[in-house]
Amino acid sequence: MRVPLLDLVSQYKQIQDQLEPLLLQVLRSGNYIMGEQVKSFEESSARYLSAKHCISCANGSDALYVSLLALDIGPGDEVITTPFTYIASSEAIDQAGAKPVFADIDLNTFNIDPKKLKEKINSKTKAIIVVHLFGQCAAMDEILGIAKEFNIKVIEDTAQAFGAVYYGGKFDAIKAGTMGDIGTFSFYPTKNLSCAGDGGLICTNSDELAKRLRRIKAHGSERRYYHTELGVNSRLDEVQAAVLNIKLAFIDEWNAKRATNADIYYEELRDLERLACIKLPQRAAYSSHIFHQFSILVSPSAENSSELRNNLKDFLAKHEIGSEIYYPVALHMQEVYQHFNFKDKDFPEAFKASQSVLSIPVHPDLSREQVLFVCETIKDFFRNLKGDAILRNSLESHVA
Repeated sequence: MRVPLLDLVSQYKQIQDQLEPLLLQVLRSGNYIMGEQVKSFEESSARYLSAKHCISCANGSDALYVSLLALDIGPGDEVITTPFTYIASSEAIDQAGAKPVFADIDLNTFNIDPKKLKEKINSKTKAIIVVHLFGQCAAMDEILGIAKEFNIKVIEDTAQAFGAVYYGGKFDAIKAGTMGDIGTFSFYPTKNLSCAGDGGLICTNSDELAKRLRRIKAHGSERRYYHTELGVNSRLDEVQAAVLNIKLAFIDEWNAKRATNADIYYEELRDLERLACIKLPQRAAYSSHIFHQFSILVSPSAENSSELRNNLKDFLAKHEIGSEIYYPVALHMQEVYQHFNFKDKDFPEAFKASQSVLSIPVHPDLSREQVLFVCETIKDFFRNLKGDAILRNSLESHVA
């Protein structure tokens, strides 16, 4: 049985009859930039997110960079973010001329730990980029409380959490990306809401910020050929907006299917967690989880967790099951940041995650049989571990 990590072809077939006529209409219109599809998507996404303003842009990385520029963050400033995420989050800080500062994660949720965050704040700190990793919100009540205490801005990197809902004390069922000063989104093809190439979105409830964000993403111009500041060229095209307009109507259904698949994993793999073979991702009480990825930790307490994780990945591949390591090298250990002279244990939880994390298929086009096959294959891997008869016997009694 083949189980891909992601199946965009199956997803496309679901919406093919709606999407192809719309794409043909766009192509025949001759209007490919800043047209009706872009306008419609900005309005629809604002309604979905309950955000006052949604500004489309070319990709999620630009969304972060433009947001930093709109907040006047540049040389001499520091921005705190997580060391366990894709590099776009810290890369944008460098591109703006500021210094990225890392705060360690909570290994249960993979998100930035508010207790570690507060330790990193000083007089140069101007903002926090919070990443809602793998589809679950970070602890925003605590984070926003810290930001208010020190008068610093909050950007939510929501590239992996479109549609996730926060239920914290200050908020009543508010969408991820709408709690801070600015929220950013990516619609790269692997995202839970994706287009057919690159695409991005910025949202804010501030009229002043919205005006500036729109200006910066269009060469610093509000009126053609009149430029009030330096900006960038970051426009979502009509074709990508058309794809997003169709897919937006399905996002809650697709997110619910991801959660259903995750429920099977929690049920079928809990005995492996009891035996410390794996650690399942924790679902926080304050947030829904849309499971952009279902990421387990493979024997995180073992000294050879990285080797075991890699062996499990290979074992799954031999059985035609897709998996991926997000992320094998924490940001503080990337070559590009070697000038900071970080050691792996400077951020021990992020380092531990990088050594043992493995994401397994959870996308909405999976059948129950496919998910169960993944579970059984993971159990087989641990049953077959050579030289560990005690573990093998324990597994047989728990997961036979």
